[in-house]
Amino acid sequence: MTVTTHEAPKDTSTRLPGGKGMGVGGGRGGGGGPMKIDPRDRAQLEFAPVPLKRVTNLFRGFGRPIGIVTAIIVATSVVSMAQPFLVREVVDTAIPQQDVRLLILSVAAMVAVAATTQLLGVVQTWMSTGVGQRVMHRLRTDLFAHLQQQSLGFFTRTRAGEVQSRLTNDINGMQGVVTTTATSIASNLTTAIATSVAMVALSWRLSLLSLIVIPPAVWMTRRVALIRREVTARQQARRADLNVQIEEGLSVSGVRLSKTLGAGRRQAERFADTSSELVELELRSQLAGRWRMATMQIIFSAIPALIYLVAGLPATSGGMTIGTLIAFTTLQAGIFRPLMGLLNVGAQWVSSMALFSRVFEYLDLIPDVAAPVAPVALDPANVRGEVRFENVNFAYAADSPLAVADVNAVVPSGGSLALVGHTGSGKSTIASLVARLHDPTSGRVTIDGVDLRDLDPEVLARIVGVVSQETYLVHASIRENLLLAAPDATEAELWRALGAAQIADLVGTLPDGLDTLVGARGHRFSGGEQQRIAIARTILRNPRVLVLDEATSALDNDTERAVQKALDELVRGRTTITIAHRLSTIEDADEIAVLDHGHIVERGTHRELLALGGRYAALAGTPAYATV
Repeated sequence: MTVTTHEAPKDTSTRLPGGKGMGVGGGRGGGGGPMKIDPRDRAQLEFAPVPLKRVTNLFRGFGRPIGIVTAIIVATSVVSMAQPFLVREVVDTAIPQQDVRLLILSVAAMVAVAATTQLLGVVQTWMSTGVGQRVMHRLRTDLFAHLQQQSLGFFTRTRAGEVQSRLTNDINGMQGVVTTTATSIASNLTTAIATSVAMVALSWRLSLLSLIVIPPAVWMTRRVALIRREVTARQQARRADLNVQIEEGLSVSGVRLSKTLGAGRRQAERFADTSSELVELELRSQLAGRWRMATMQIIFSAIPALIYLVAGLPATSGGMTIGTLIAFTTLQAGIFRPLMGLLNVGAQWVSSMALFSRVFEYLDLIPDVAAPVAPVALDPANVRGEVRFENVNFAYAADSPLAVADVNAVVPSGGSLALVGHTGSGKSTIASLVARLHDPTSGRVTIDGVDLRDLDPEVLARIVGVVSQETYLVHASIRENLLLAAPDATEAELWRALGAAQIADLVGTLPDGLDTLVGARGHRFSGGEQQRIAIARTILRNPRVLVLDEATSALDNDTERAVQKALDELVRGRTTITIAHRLSTIEDADEIAVLDHGHIVERGTHRELLALGGRYAALAGTPAYATV
């Protein structure tokens, strides 16, 4: 399977967590109204069908608890059928004949039946939820770990919300399938069968009447509920729109964009329009619900009335007792719920399998940058740090032009290579190959003679450190951000790293020091401060090879000088590959390579390239690459 799954027909924006609404569980337990098969679910299964065997394999090792749960469901349905017969015994025998012993036994049996069914229900819920949670835990962690192995290209091609939806909404929905939908189907089936048998045992005449009356009653109830289901689906879609507008309009980046574009009033009007539509839909939903309730009340009143009529006519009563009539009407009223639940089985099945399909689709992704099966043993502490590019070519897609073409270069241990060129010349692509964010289409990149594809990803991450212009700090404290690089670092080591990064003095003046929260994406600090915290993090990592990807390009002159001091401390003694923003930062590089459309067109030292009077000299004369 190729990494193009985000194109599958699976928009989950109108689904609520747990699969409610349009997803699994709309009719869960038979009491939530009828479900329609969602066209998106059907399309998903056509795009990525799921073998039933693969679903059942998830439950290997859980055979015993599943068997016990099934037995409990059957036992609960059977035991609960004793209740109407006990009522008949009380009404027809115990009370008329003043049989106190029989009355006490019958009443005690009623309480015992109720207590038994409730106790069995608690055990069933505990066991089924336990199985579901363990299966979902395994799926959730497997999916998260598998997605971590995907290449950077996968995440640039896939919407972040789509990945999060698979990992949260779809997994939660699957848990509902395991713990609720499957058990409700079994419960509804056994209850419907047991109730039907009990009704026939009480009165076959009234059972025939039910066969005539119940189907149209169920159909009418289902029809009215479908109207509300359609309105509810539209409500969910509008609520999703509302949530998106809240997220986009009230996040740090969203508020900044709104204020700088003067779009606040337009966004407020758009929000008001969506909210107004929700008001109208809510009115329609409540009205549809009121009509549904009215229809159901009429039906539920009419059916017992007809039964009383038949039971009261001499020609049709068949000598029926009062107790039998009460017991029968109790059973007849209770059969609606399991019947409605069974009518939803088809839609529940399709929705359930669609959820499995979406999760399995991601689990089946083959990483573009796969970890080696048998990695080469390389101790990061003993790495010299020689980097070689051997006939390297790279294209971002099979049908796209080469972003890097026939690159050959050697960066000796402790040496430095600078890459310069106009935007799109291939500088960042070459840097990404060293960190193995991508693999060469052909050729190879090596460290100390070992192909990067033969190294364990965690070992490579300890050898190669990256500082880019796009600094990312997690929404946690400075300490926690630093410890991401070195979980076992001591307090003294943290402060030394901050000192080397030229930011220890600033952190020391903060009331909470290392425990200061950096805020969402580091917005608590300026761009230069974020960059220096990131540099401190890389210093803690202590990589032998360093990639600097335009680390100061977005900074003003004063901030750039402060960050450059930190970088000078960082690169000392390390093999360094630098993507230059200003040529003044790379004048001392051992070698400078000038790139154009992925090709190295010039190489040499700063003085040699200036004397050559070619591309490098031309770059030196442009404001963007000014040497002063």
